[in-house]
Amino acid sequence: MINAIIFDFDGVLVESVDIKTQAFKNLFSFAPNHINDIIEYHKVNTGISRFEKFRHIYSSILHENLSDDRFRELSEKFSSLVIDAVVAAPCVPGAGRFLKRFSGSIPLYVISATPEEELREIIMRRQMGHFFRGIYGSPAKKADNISTLIKKEHANPKRTIYIGDAINDLNAALQAGVRFIGRIRPGVPNPFIDCEGIEKIIRDLDELSQYIGGLL
Repeated sequence: MINAIIFDFDGVLVESVDIKTQAFKNLFSFAPNHINDIIEYHKVNTGISRFEKFRHIYSSILHENLSDDRFRELSEKFSSLVIDAVVAAPCVPGAGRFLKRFSGSIPLYVISATPEEELREIIMRRQMGHFFRGIYGSPAKKADNISTLIKKEHANPKRTIYIGDAINDLNAALQAGVRFIGRIRPGVPNPFIDCEGIEKIIRDLDELSQYIGGLL
């Protein structure tokens, strides 16, 4: 029996990871001497919030003070760069079929590092909201949101599965004590090589559908 399935969003339900990478390139184009380090940091830390990334980039790469006004400016500009593009991005193969098949029988949720208000707007505009019983985003960390969901829904962590595409997703699942399935994108190196605590690796949500169907 499965109490709940929780999805990350970018790279798990929607093919939008590259959109976020391009947004970082655009956002920090004023620092061409540091752009390679910034993008490398962003890629290695897929799965954590842009807010944490902005602070790290300023403190550890640019070595500059990040004022509150500049922080708000970065946040607003980043949102303006990505929202429409993510709304228009293609679904991960099999996502629509999975949601239609299981949303009526298994509680489905989204927990993402995307700011919650923005995440809800994107999901609403993509007309996906009716599939999910809850949508959670930053500023709360993923592990905290998973733990909150577990308590709120009285779910058994051992019967709860989180699907993510990054090491930070795996770490959040392990911290919250839930099961983890990793999605890897075609043409992208597998980030989960030699990692422990992974129940299964999938390439698309048709593979996930087959696996979950076999558990019921």
